[in-house]
Amino acid sequence: MRKLKTIEMNRMTVDEFKAADKLPLIIVLDDVRSLHNVGSVFRTGDAFRIEAVYLCGITATPPNAEIHKTALGGEDSVRWVYHETAVKAVESLRQEGYKVYAIEQCEGSTMLQDMKAKTAERYAVVFGNEVKGVHQEVVDMCDGCLEIPQFGTKHSLNVSVTAGIVTWEFAKQMIIDK
Repeated sequence: MRKLKTIEMNRMTVDEFKAADKLPLIIVLDDVRSLHNVGSVFRTGDAFRIEAVYLCGITATPPNAEIHKTALGGEDSVRWVYHETAVKAVESLRQEGYKVYAIEQCEGSTMLQDMKAKTAERYAVVFGNEVKGVHQEVVDMCDGCLEIPQFGTKHSLNVSVTAGIVTWEFAKQMIIDK
């Protein structure tokens, strides 16, 4: 087995990415503090060709050298929008017809593997602060909560890891398995 060279992977240019069809998914970051987490979400967003990343509250925005360290240019290809609060972002998304889900451990949450994404729908997923999670006010506005089952002693995953898992599940259901 031989590793592929970058040139052999036939990756899109940034302009091709911007013109291409997107996975109908927007990632909303609700007061995410770590610039590395923000950058990682951009990189994941690029890998799965999502519509956009909404950066809310204290979440940093590009251009930023610390975001770039993990985004590796994903912040240039993936469209992003800043909102003062995640509440304002969710209000906007709901007005545009998106189904909005908080990624949070809640009473009555749906386990990620039980989610049934429909190709005719557009989705937004809200990821919260590294310590406090998604604000309750935002959870209350959402169509539901999605939860990743966990089997160890910890009760949470890093926000960028969670974003990768959730984005993969949407891509799997809406592109790969459709």
